[in-house]
Amino acid sequence: MMFRNREEAGRMLADKLSQYRNDRTALILALPRGGVAVGYQLSLALHVPLDVFITRKIGAPGNLEYAIGAVAETGSRYMNQEAVSSFGLSRHELDRLIHTQEKEIARRKHMYRQGRPLPQLTGRTVLLVDDGIATGSTFMASALAIRGLQPHRLVGVIPVGPPSTIREVRAQVDELVVLMTPDPFEAVGNFFVDFTQVEDRDVVEYLNLAEEAMLERAPSSPAS
Repeated sequence: MMFRNREEAGRMLADKLSQYRNDRTALILALPRGGVAVGYQLSLALHVPLDVFITRKIGAPGNLEYAIGAVAETGSRYMNQEAVSSFGLSRHELDRLIHTQEKEIARRKHMYRQGRPLPQLTGRTVLLVDDGIATGSTFMASALAIRGLQPHRLVGVIPVGPPSTIREVRAQVDELVVLMTPDPFEAVGNFFVDFTQVEDRDVVEYLNLAEEAMLERAPSSPAS
């Protein structure tokens, strides 16, 4: 099975989440950038507001695509200690890698939210969405950070991921909705016909369109 694109994956996931349709306590938090394309379709289908949760993968020296950990916009960190040790990183080297990603998080917060704070999560149902996971570092760092903000319920929403990582993620959330757990697993993009990179401008557009759609559905105030 392959998804046509992220949008199709989002619509398929929405079918599995119908119990959250029109839930006024629910909020979709998508991981930029690819997760926002998935989250947008969920927002349209479920009538639930969409925002971003910004977490950055910490890539290994010489192989930035290989995650040795991740840092979230709240400052929460998730580190794969085995991976860190295997690369023989000193504390100074690791701090430098983390600082680089913290600067990128600040840039994205300014661009995506334009001064808005992260929504209040206490007591809410949070649907945490990405377009797929491999090592799971970014997703797990996000889940741990969101847990610290005391949501009522944390739901992981993922189109595809390897069985071993999915087991780890399942332990971090109250509920996990995943469409495929192929084994062997090589890369998330292998399960999409179109896995074109989502750009910053696309993220901003998805957020704006989702907000407009929510406003259109809001009940009108009665005439005085």
